[in-house]
Amino acid sequence: MADEIERVMVVPLRKAKMAPRTRRTNRAVKEVRIFIARHMKTAEDKVWIDASVNERLWKNGIRNPPSRITVKAVKYDDGLVEVSLAE
Repeated sequence: MADEIERVMVVPLRKAKMAPRTRRTNRAVKEVRIFIARHMKTAEDKVWIDASVNERLWKNGIRNPPSRITVKAVKYDDGLVEVSLAE
C-alpha cells in the first residue's frame, strides 16, 4: 500500500535568532528537522532535507537565516520524511 502524506507547512525559525551569531543557520537547519519530525510524527533522524531547502537557509550566510520558510513535506510508508521547497 503506497500511502504518502503530503503537507505544505510554514516553519518558524525564530529560535535560530537566539543562537550565537556564528551558529544561527546551523540552528535553523536543526529547527526545520525538529519541526517536521514533530508535525509529521516521525523521528528526527528520519527527516531528509533537500538541497534546495538547505541552500535557501544558507542564502544569507551563517549569521542571518530567514525568519520562516515554506516547505513541502512528504511522508512515506517506512517513516522517512522528505522536505523540499514549496512551489
